Amino acid sequence: MDYQQKKNLSFATIGLIFFLSGIEYAVILPTIWQYLQILEAPPWFLGLGLSAFSLTGLLSGPLFGHWSDKTRTTKSIILFSNVFEIVGNFMYFMGYSKWLLLCSRLVAGIGAGAGSSIFGFLTRTTVSEERARVFAAVMACRQAGLLIGPAFNIFLRLCDFKLGPFRVNKYTSPGLFMCAMWSLLQFAVVLFYWDIPPVDCAELQTVYAEVKEEEEPLMGTEDEAAVDTYGSVISEFQSEETQLSPQLPPSPPPSPPPNHLRSSTPDDPFENFSASEEFLREEVVVLLTAQFITLFNQTALETMVTPVTQKYFGFAELGNSVMYSLCGVEVIAGFFLVRWLSRLVADRVVLATGVSICCVACVWCIVFLANPRGGYSLELMEFVVGVFLQLLGLPFVAVSQVSLFSKVTSEKTQGFSQGIRRSVGGLATILGPLWAGGLTSNLYIMLGMMMFLLILITIMMVLSYDRLVEPPVVQHAQSSESIG
Repeated sequence: MDYQQKKNLSFATIGLIFFLSGIEYAVILPTIWQYLQILEAPPWFLGLGLSAFSLTGLLSGPLFGHWSDKTRTTKSIILFSNVFEIVGNFMYFMGYSKWLLLCSRLVAGIGAGAGSSIFGFLTRTTVSEERARVFAAVMACRQAGLLIGPAFNIFLRLCDFKLGPFRVNKYTSPGLFMCAMWSLLQFAVVLFYWDIPPVDCAELQTVYAEVKEEEEPLMGTEDEAAVDTYGSVISEFQSEETQLSPQLPPSPPPSPPPNHLRSSTPDDPFENFSASEEFLREEVVVLLTAQFITLFNQTALETMVTPVTQKYFGFAELGNSVMYSLCGVEVIAGFFLVRWLSRLVADRVVLATGVSICCVACVWCIVFLANPRGGYSLELMEFVVGVFLQLLGLPFVAVSQVSLFSKVTSEKTQGFSQGIRRSVGGLATILGPLWAGGLTSNLYIMLGMMMFLLILITIMMVLSYDRLVEPPVVQHAQSSESIG
């Protein structure tokens, strides 16, 4: 199997991983609120349960990323992390108490930390021109899971039987279902995933071979005539050269490749690494802030949506599942739109467009959703428009900031850097539900904070717009004259 086939199968397996993560979110989120109510959990426990998954993902992400940068492998990391997903979802299925449910999300969240290694792998195996499109496709796989997931809820809600000592019903069945799905994924990773080398390795070896051939005439002898005569002869004439010129010293061993042609993956990629120099640069701070604010606002709205639809529209688990399916259709379409748009405009233009849409969405929600009036039909229409606008901006911001981040940070420590980025996002997904969970009855305060954060990132983006580009690549001459 050649390099390209292995790459395609590995990318397809990564898409499957993100697809299952979307399904997990979609089958658990619509029912977790009622599940907690059955377990006699207070309202604030919903935010705690949703945040638990992100907390352990926040902590495990940089560790998995550091592991992948050190070893340049991701397959073993994925297999290891999936064990936590399997165990965590089985604990969710058991459901004896609200505390066991909380622990189940903590355990499953550890498995989500492997995403940093995966994004590092994608960065190393793609060129910058195609990276935004690859990231958009991977993220679209997760959204496809969010779209398909509610369809599983339609039949999972019909479950009502006993499996040994455990009760399988519409609240516990999502955990059992995802436990089975993550177990099957283990086989897919073993069979169809390879730790393929970075995309430039083949090119690097070719260029080095050419440079080495050009260097050999300059290294063979001190006599210019001898160089002209014997510098480029093949190995079978080397003994004749030695007999004709016995005074010549033995040929030195092949010179190592020039610095700019050496592999970009030294034995220790963190040998000269400085976290402050890497992450405290202006453009990196802006992108990490965009990551935090986007996910904070997204998870805050997601936490708000279920209680609001229950209060104003009487949605139960079926209504919420249908709503999330429609949301998934929109977001997938948005990712494909961004995938096409990334061919035409720079990442920073896509980012600016997404932030602008999010600002408009937040203003709409403050005006129409904080204190809905006008009857069921009008309130439902206002709610639909607000959710539509919020989801429309999400793919623009998500894809552009991930793509830009991979370009402005070092490639050799990309796994760790992506772990830091995902940890910042994890912190946001912890604080977002906690913030919204206690303010579902006071939406002006909740949405006001979201609007403040959007204004902040807008100002930061405008002031740093010129720096939100990929650093220029220094072109090195590859001729024998420049090398010599």
